[in-house]
Amino acid sequence: MKIPTEAVKELRSRTSAGMLECKKALLEADGDIEKAVKVLQRYGLSVAQKKMERVTTEGIVEAYIHHTGKIGALVELNCESDFVAHTDEFRQLARDIAMQVAATSPQFITAEEIPEKEGFDPQTDCLLNQPFIKEPAKSVQEIINQTIAKVGENIKISRFARFEIGRY
Repeated sequence: MKIPTEAVKELRSRTSAGMLECKKALLEADGDIEKAVKVLQRYGLSVAQKKMERVTTEGIVEAYIHHTGKIGALVELNCESDFVAHTDEFRQLARDIAMQVAATSPQFITAEEIPEKEGFDPQTDCLLNQPFIKEPAKSVQEIINQTIAKVGENIKISRFARFEIGRY
């Protein structure tokens, strides 16, 4: 089956995946762009799962201060190499996660951190499980997995802190 260049370009603009990955996804989806998007999402998840065990010793600390100046957040986001830590995709992810922390006030990174017999809801109190504020149909973990697929390295949130005037 021959895949039109326009279809590859459209899929690439919608997903930010590479040209070759877009073409493979379109071939697998018999040219259907919607199906190809789902194929790429599955591909991104499998890539992320393969990289989850890799050590993340590089990264950045990103700050977000709300426009009122009364709420702020710091996030330490780690990756495998200094090169990836300085890419636009990685920096934007760190900024978005800091904004997420400021907006939603999570208590933990993962559900495994919740103490037993506590009344926390993993969906709202765990950062990785929360719906992403810019794309509520996806979780924060799914957004991280997409970036892992784009940059080709493992990415982890090591820690975060949220500050609000008058709250301790």
